[in-house]
Amino acid sequence: MSPATFVPLACAVIIGLGALGACIGIGLMGGRYMDGAARQPELMDRLQTKMFLLAGLIDASFLIGVGIAMMFAFASPFGS
Repeated sequence: MSPATFVPLACAVIIGLGALGACIGIGLMGGRYMDGAARQPELMDRLQTKMFLLAGLIDASFLIGVGIAMMFAFASPFGS
């Protein structure tokens, strides 16, 4: 078996684990935000700003993984 036969499997693992990690991370962060906002409602605006910033960074790391997986899938780095 050549290494090119494992490229689709590697792409699926990269995208799948990246999506799983991003979903778990955003879910935990959203829960902690709701917890913190319920405890101290006066800090809700500052917490919301930080939550959206972190959600964007978490999502960006997943999209970078998708980009790398697409590069492997379509650029064919191991030949044909």
